[in-house]
Amino acid sequence: MSQVDLPNPGLRDVPVTEEPLSRKDFASDQEVRWCPGCGDYAILAAFQGFLPSLNIARENVVMISGIGCAARFPYYLDTYGMHSIHGRAPAIATGLATSRKDLSVWVITGDGDSLSIGGNHLIHALRRNVNLKILLFNNRIYGLTKGQYSPTSEPGKVTKSTPMGSLDNPFNPVSLALGAEGTFVARTIDSDRKHLTSVMSAAAAHRGTALVEIYQNCPIFNDGAFDAFKTPDTRDEAVIPLVHGERVRFGNDGAGNPTKGVVRDRATGRLEVVDLTEVSEDDLVVHDAHDEDPATAFALSRLTDAGVLHRAPIGIFRSVSHPTYDDLAREQVETARQGTEDPTEALAGLLSAGDTWAVA
Repeated sequence: MSQVDLPNPGLRDVPVTEEPLSRKDFASDQEVRWCPGCGDYAILAAFQGFLPSLNIARENVVMISGIGCAARFPYYLDTYGMHSIHGRAPAIATGLATSRKDLSVWVITGDGDSLSIGGNHLIHALRRNVNLKILLFNNRIYGLTKGQYSPTSEPGKVTKSTPMGSLDNPFNPVSLALGAEGTFVARTIDSDRKHLTSVMSAAAAHRGTALVEIYQNCPIFNDGAFDAFKTPDTRDEAVIPLVHGERVRFGNDGAGNPTKGVVRDRATGRLEVVDLTEVSEDDLVVHDAHDEDPATAFALSRLTDAGVLHRAPIGIFRSVSHPTYDDLAREQVETARQGTEDPTEALAGLLSAGDTWAVA
């Protein structure tokens, strides 16, 4: 292997491999154990197929997971990994990414794992902008523990833990990440392999914390939660595609032409969905994923239905370049080391620095 600066900033310090790798190289010998029809299978296959494109050695890829169905991921990849504890994967990954710049660190988590007990760790990883990638599998239910409502379940959700319907307002993971000043925030769908792969590639290229929410179907406890985005008769009206530099429009008139668009209301400043017959081309919002101000990206995230999902923006909401926590931490350590070449002298200086007292 050789150490080179890749054109990919997110992998700048990770050694590349001189041997071409394939999907089989990243598949472990463990039996994959999810329920038949689970969206995790599609995500795993896409991820195993995507990893060789990074051109980095398997021993420099690390998967950190918490607890839940998605947390089995490290077992099914022939890389280093850790099946850690509930909600704490971002904290463990932060320590690893900060101490080892030669690793590509990925966090695999679910809506319950990351947004309930792990909510605090998630938002602090985002605000610190650690160079790690978070794949958040959102099936809007607790699958591993057999069907309780989760922090992303819609109000009124009837489950084993809410027999009369959930009273909670759900989190919008993209809104949450943008509110925490996430420098890369995206959303994709388990069944759209092309889009899923392109978003993961962009996340890997990003230097800093990248959060990718993946709509992932649970066929046992929440089947069909994302049918609107997958069924040919409804997906054109449900998916609001976000493409940097392009006007935000969607829908299908039967001939492949969009019928709806997103505009900013001049009175309130809010973003609204309108028929294209009611506005001019110039009125449509142009998506700028690189805007330093996350306000418009946040407003786009609010176009997501809060209840049963019938419509949501899909794509990269925000991708901006900010200093990363781990790079800054390593710079501090290096600066401290350069203060003196004698460790004993450095320690003595620290002990005698500032206010001191002589104890008789």
